[in-house]
Amino acid sequence: MHRESIEAPIRQRFSDLAPVLDERGRRLWAAAEAKSLGYGGITLVANATGISRRAIHVGLKELDVGLPPLVADRVRGCGGGRKSLVETQPDLPSALEALVGPTARGDPESPLRWTSKGVRRLATELQEQGFQIGRQKVADLLHDLGYSLQANRKMREGSQHPDRNAQFEHIAAEVADFQSRDQPAISVDTKKKELVGDFKNNGREWRPKGNPEPVRVHDFADKKLGKAIPYGIYDLTANLAWVSVGIDHDTAEFAVETIRRWWHKLGQPLYRHASELLITADGGGSNGSRSRLWKVSLQHLADELSLVIRVCHFPPGTSKWNKIEHRLFSQISTNWRGQPLISREVIVELIANTTTATGLRVQAELDTNRYQTGIRITKKQLDTINLFPADFHGNWNYSIRPSTAIV
Repeated sequence: MHRESIEAPIRQRFSDLAPVLDERGRRLWAAAEAKSLGYGGITLVANATGISRRAIHVGLKELDVGLPPLVADRVRGCGGGRKSLVETQPDLPSALEALVGPTARGDPESPLRWTSKGVRRLATELQEQGFQIGRQKVADLLHDLGYSLQANRKMREGSQHPDRNAQFEHIAAEVADFQSRDQPAISVDTKKKELVGDFKNNGREWRPKGNPEPVRVHDFADKKLGKAIPYGIYDLTANLAWVSVGIDHDTAEFAVETIRRWWHKLGQPLYRHASELLITADGGGSNGSRSRLWKVSLQHLADELSLVIRVCHFPPGTSKWNKIEHRLFSQISTNWRGQPLISREVIVELIANTTTATGLRVQAELDTNRYQTGIRITKKQLDTINLFPADFHGNWNYSIRPSTAIV
């Protein structure tokens, strides 16, 4: 007899009974079906119902030896269910991320500096550190931490900068120093501009079968709704994020205004005794290392907040190593996958409702300000900035002190 002809009635019976069966009932029903079929019954029932083979084996044992009645109103016995590895080994996520973090290849102490980041290798490294974990759980944790398998992408032009890894190490050391002194350290960047309206959004969402969300055939910007420009601030210590959704232009003034809003809404309440602020940013764009307007705008912010602002830029061609990319932006994309961004308000709400298993919380706000483009900063204006380049790559690493500060 053809396998499908056997599985079909099993599938139908399970579909009829599943709504009224609890976990134990499904297990015992599946075991009884498998037992009646004889050899190969477990495989047939598992394929037809999606119930795991292990659960069916457990059910068969229960049918053979019997179990004492469970406590009233409980499907499992008291204490039933195994605790997650993260609960029994709370240091596991941080240990895993230390092996796969963006600076891993540039850190001479990293055991995976020049090795593959395959889950088997990662599981072995964690086991050698004393953790109990297998390759599948490593894959699950990586997904929870915002990582995914990615192919190579043609992004880099020319050779790597010779001080690329040294700059990664410098940024890591600066962040660790600020965190040890309870001073704020943030990662900033602009997310991809999004079309506002009933346009196709990559990804899929659960909907009634055969009823996909209708969207426009062509992706031509709606002149009335325009585009949304999400600029994000990610707190590297508190796992909190702020996103301003701009409606005009992605300029340095827009970037600094977002930092200003983050400080007043999230930063200042968390770091009441802060005297410094560390910003890690890409080397280009509105917060680029060569942008004069970025530095002038930061000077205004330093004067306003009475904070010494220290900036560390990532080397050219390494923007995807910025923490905000996989800690925040990838999570936002996951949260709104398959959903047309029909209005600015919808975009703000979807961003604000982004969460992760590691406790990420996000606040978002619409920025309706208009930002002028093409502003030219003269050499004379640049010379008024209270800027102090670092000894190592002062073009990438520098501090801007309040104008009233005593040097």
